[in-house]
Amino acid sequence: MPYDIPVREDGRTLVMGVLNVTPDSFSDGGEYLAPADAVARGQELIAQGADIVDIGGESTRPGATRVSTAEEIDRTISVVSGLRDQGAVISIDTMRAEVARLAVENGAGIVNDVSGGLADEAMLETVAELNVPYVIMHWRAHSEQMEQFTHYDDVVTEVCEHLATRAQAAQAVGVKNSKIIVDPGLGFAKRPEHNWKLLRHFDDLKKMGHPILVGASRKRFLRNAVSEPGAKPREFDDLAAATDAVSALMAHAGAWAVRVHDVPGTIDAVTIANYL
Repeated sequence: MPYDIPVREDGRTLVMGVLNVTPDSFSDGGEYLAPADAVARGQELIAQGADIVDIGGESTRPGATRVSTAEEIDRTISVVSGLRDQGAVISIDTMRAEVARLAVENGAGIVNDVSGGLADEAMLETVAELNVPYVIMHWRAHSEQMEQFTHYDDVVTEVCEHLATRAQAAQAVGVKNSKIIVDPGLGFAKRPEHNWKLLRHFDDLKKMGHPILVGASRKRFLRNAVSEPGAKPREFDDLAAATDAVSALMAHAGAWAVRVHDVPGTIDAVTIANYL
């Protein structure tokens, strides 16, 4: 069945809870690798108030190596089907058209593609056929190579132009404009100063006219910002408050959704922002 981009009646920014079914994600790898553990974690995220649960079976942390299509399917599809009737929208975090199709057939309502259709030439036409909301992220290379592509003359302009080009490519093969969501790709082939500049210039992203997903949760640029110089860096799972601060600011700026690991604090953050 076709899905529309979900929105809340009260206008609050949506909270997308991260569910990594991987052994090597940067902050929670291996915690939910077993399908039963992953389903239980998804149920927990929903009980905590997550509007969307984003299920991913392939780590995209810097330096990560790709897994096979079969392995990604084995990790994710049973989890998607196990959560489809639990009261939240299910998103599949994948760069592969085959995984996207199987996930939607088993209950996913959003395809979240960090490559924006660049990693699999079949993805855009598949999404058009599936007729579901599609997240297009700014992306330059796979995880093993992306640290080699961190040069920008003007990161805001280049990210906006890239996203507009990918959105046009999607529409050219039948993806509806009303189904497109964009994501600036914080931390993907970007140095800390690039991430902060994109957040400071959020209004430029909004001018594109698409809903915007922001994924800052537990990322290295937040750890760099809150860790004392010369001291031991914060652990990634000790960045909930920093993430909540970004979530509140981006919700107030007009983000459609924020993608986070820690849902309860984020719910409070975006709820307060909705009053301002």
